[in-house]
Amino acid sequence: MSDEKDTMNESTTAQAGPDAGPGASAADVVLRVENLAVDFRTEGGAARAVRGADLTVHSGETVAIVGESGSGKTTLAMAVLGLLASNGSVAEGHIWFRGEDLGQAGPQHMAHLRGTALGLVPQDPMTNLDPVMRIGRQIDEGLIDNGLRTRRDARGRTVELLEEVGLPDAARRASQYPHEFSGGMRQRALIAMGLSGRPALLVADEPTSALDVTVQRGILDQLSDLTHELGTAVLLITHDLGLAAERADKVVVMYRGEIVEQGPARDVLMNPRHEYTRRLMASAPSLASRRIEIARERGLDEVLDEALLAHEDGAVNGVAAGEPLVSVRDVTKVFKIRGHGLLGRSKDFTAVDGVSLDVPRGSTVAVVGESGSGKSTLARMILDIETPTAGTVLFDGRPAGGANQAERIAYRRRVQPVFQDPYSSLDPMYSVFRAIEEPLRAHRFGDPEARRERVEELAEQVALGKGLLRRFPSELSGGQRQRVAIARALALKPELVVCDEAVSALDVVVQAQILRLLAELQEELGLTYLFITHDLAVVRQIADRVVVMQNGMLVEEGTVDEVFDSPRTAYTRALLDAIPGKDLELAL
Repeated sequence: MSDEKDTMNESTTAQAGPDAGPGASAADVVLRVENLAVDFRTEGGAARAVRGADLTVHSGETVAIVGESGSGKTTLAMAVLGLLASNGSVAEGHIWFRGEDLGQAGPQHMAHLRGTALGLVPQDPMTNLDPVMRIGRQIDEGLIDNGLRTRRDARGRTVELLEEVGLPDAARRASQYPHEFSGGMRQRALIAMGLSGRPALLVADEPTSALDVTVQRGILDQLSDLTHELGTAVLLITHDLGLAAERADKVVVMYRGEIVEQGPARDVLMNPRHEYTRRLMASAPSLASRRIEIARERGLDEVLDEALLAHEDGAVNGVAAGEPLVSVRDVTKVFKIRGHGLLGRSKDFTAVDGVSLDVPRGSTVAVVGESGSGKSTLARMILDIETPTAGTVLFDGRPAGGANQAERIAYRRRVQPVFQDPYSSLDPMYSVFRAIEEPLRAHRFGDPEARRERVEELAEQVALGKGLLRRFPSELSGGQRQRVAIARALALKPELVVCDEAVSALDVVVQAQILRLLAELQEELGLTYLFITHDLAVVRQIADRVVVMQNGMLVEEGTVDEVFDSPRTAYTRALLDAIPGKDLELAL
């Protein structure tokens, strides 16, 4: 442990200073952070979240700040924007923006800067849009309040902004509410807001973490175009080192509130000097996927043995794939979409169109595709949350869900979900113990003592300490919350676990831990997984078979090796080509 600490200290000293870059001049410096420290007031006194941070961003430059949850990267960005929580403050250092010391700026001036020269694209599109206000009006008000447009011509500019970020039929979309947008569309709307003032510095806080890889590539291409055309600097907050290395000019690595390494993106990736940076690289799914690809090209079997979680013969951790546990046959799901206005006619929307697939017992099948491809609707039909319009879903040879209430209750014991968002899938009023115990109560499992023993057993299985059982979700990290969700899903000893984007909201270090946990639980309990995801890099780490969906239809399926090494459709090739870091040459 002491050797690791010495390595960290040596690397910090070597690379923590600002990097002005070749040929850079003071005149083109947009942002300079000097010896920044940020404190938060707590009941136990001041807690330092960022310490000794030095950072320089030049005009037209993209600087990525990477690190796991709690590393201080978002806190640093919010300090720059003057948006720290009410109990947070800059304790030391300076933040210079275009030569102005923001520490001396008053609240009104900072508000003006945020509406014009400083832009923000926040992470969560679900909570950063007003649910009762139309999208267009939300953008209109920002333009009007910041003096960028008059009320008369604000809407025209709003439509232009929505078109710039790739929203089709932007004029009609502007009149819709957030709930009528997909997650990707909501994020595009937030990006339009962030770009509305043509800012000198745009802070993008995990702007694409909720988006599929092809949409992610489009959004990042647009941000890159803005950087080059307008000279806008981008401060990109992300936990994906592969994405940062592919997209940024410079990478800044944060660990426990400190900048431990920074430099040109490719240099940091190809020759990481800090132990923590190496750990991030090992955890990033996109880089793991690239290592597997390079190893196959070079025939490095020993690298493949270390990199792959699943065996090539369709077995998971030594468990041979058997008869289908789930058989989907010609399933179609049609929704009625309400028309606009009082007399608007509803129309049919086919979310899933004639899909057939098998999920072998004891295996992991991944369903991938862009947002709106129908993969989550398919999962909901398998879970018996949605009823197919046509076709059948068979579970263990019988219709999924059953014919009556008793059979449906029995089905719930055998099939359990793990949802995407560990923040909203847990009741904030329930302790961890109560959250895990709830399915046991609902299905009348044993007496209180038997339930307590089962909850403690589950907590141990997912590596949650007993001390956490008394806590509430707000007191847990994202990774801990997802472990609670997994424990709850396993409470009734199901045979099938449907993981709907179960790791997409987690940073790469925690993501790697959860994927490893899922693999261990599968081996220990003989579980079958249906893994719904837009992240093909994760698929390569966890799955045996891959099903690719586009516009509600199944367009390709096969083993992981078949689909990744020899994709048959242009759509699948486009998904694979969009994996961040795909073209990077890594040292193996």
